[in-house]
Amino acid sequence: MIRRTILGVALGAMALSTVATPAMAQSCTPRVPDSELIKSRTLVMSINPTLPPLQFVNAQGQLQGLRYELGMEVARRLCLTPEWVRIEFSAMIPGLAARRWDMINTGTFYTEARAQIMQMLRYENQAVALSSARGNPLNIRSVDDLAGRTVGVEIGGFEEARTRQISQELVAKGLRAINIRTFDNFAIAFQALRAGQVEAVTSVDAVAAEYDQRGDFPRVIHGLFPTPASLNFRSRVLGNAVAQVLTEMKADGAYDALFDRYGANKWTGAFEIVGPQ
Repeated sequence: MIRRTILGVALGAMALSTVATPAMAQSCTPRVPDSELIKSRTLVMSINPTLPPLQFVNAQGQLQGLRYELGMEVARRLCLTPEWVRIEFSAMIPGLAARRWDMINTGTFYTEARAQIMQMLRYENQAVALSSARGNPLNIRSVDDLAGRTVGVEIGGFEEARTRQISQELVAKGLRAINIRTFDNFAIAFQALRAGQVEAVTSVDAVAAEYDQRGDFPRVIHGLFPTPASLNFRSRVLGNAVAQVLTEMKADGAYDALFDRYGANKWTGAFEIVGPQ
């Protein structure tokens, strides 16, 4: 598993940037018509590369991680040229609706509400976790220990919603609410934890595990709200084509090999689109 990334480089995701990928040899026939794409023979994917080891940038500014490799393989099998747009998560769903990209590839947590507004393809099992400062000085062991604490989280996502849910449940038990601080992305939230500006960070379970294994921030609570992660599309035709690719990758072992290499939790159901008809 990849163990190192440079958070300062990851902050490049704060501003919109497009990563051009060298053109692939077009010796095959694209499996998706241009009418379903925003650019001819191109799969434009948005990503927020601040979640090692799933999606991040290395010291040379290159995209890395499970989701990046998955997107590249999907594009290859569709015979499309991959193109990446680095953008904050909060802009991804509006940008998909506005046809700024074809696919959101950032491990969006699946919810029924989201499935009402876009095509969702579940492909990974994920959960929410809490990281504390090095050494866990506050001895955080359970969600009750978060009462009255300052917790950082990326704005606008599943993790923020679940942190607010935990806070409401604490108040219902007569405990103090969590002081929730939102940040543009997870890299900034973890920087705030390092600087002592927050006392814990809510993030994705696999990301919290990565920081823990590095010795940076212990993962003190994990496995909360287990929920599938998804790829997201405006076009159902494109989504169905990607679902077929993932089915093929599962059959030939490429899906399992990729997920095993990163220690990620696999989706055990069928690869199928859920979304508005």
